[in-house]
Amino acid sequence: MLAVVLGLAGIVGISRWLDATQPQSNLKAQEEVLYLNPPMVKRVSLGFNGLAADVYWMRSLQYVGKKIIDLPPDVAVNSLADLDLKLLAPLLETTTTLDPQFMAPYQYTASILPEVDVQGAIRIIQKGIEANPSTWRLYHHLGYIYWEQKDYKAASEAYGQGSQLPGAPAWMTVMKARMLEEGGSRDTAREIYVRMYEEAADKMVKEMARARLEELDSRDQRDKLQK
Repeated sequence: MLAVVLGLAGIVGISRWLDATQPQSNLKAQEEVLYLNPPMVKRVSLGFNGLAADVYWMRSLQYVGKKIIDLPPDVAVNSLADLDLKLLAPLLETTTTLDPQFMAPYQYTASILPEVDVQGAIRIIQKGIEANPSTWRLYHHLGYIYWEQKDYKAASEAYGQGSQLPGAPAWMTVMKARMLEEGGSRDTAREIYVRMYEEAADKMVKEMARARLEELDSRDQRDKLQK
């Protein structure tokens, strides 16, 4: 019982520490916060790593949300890179280190982080694969990142490796071939975003996939009108 109390106290301490070191009125000061590194957070959480991971996962979502909310109404944002999300990768890194089996942050990492830090996104997904070698969805996330970077060979290899795992759907094998044959095609893009929309647990990821699908439909319509 004492261990439970101490563990929960540690989680509360982490949350309060994060709040205390993030001045809500000073965005620049907020960016300079030195977040606890994953090994230190593990020690502070006293074995309650799942709860600590939840804290950091919520912080990751709140961090992006607050950046968007705090934007002046007259400022246009073309991509998440415009938001200067320098703390997003460390937050997601800590979340997935605390709980390597927590899948939602990996999908968020693959879908959102590449616009901010491509190498950070690849590193986190590869770390997830090392911790969960039989989870085919992580190979799907890795393949998506490489596809976004137009590295179709690496994307094909990721989908090919994932397709060999137990429970992997047949479309993983199809994607392996399609990446090499027509990686930059609109049909391939549609297939990827349909899969992403179907599997997304996070609302922001789901909305991003839906928006991309609508954009592809719009391009198809324009092509038909031009013809």
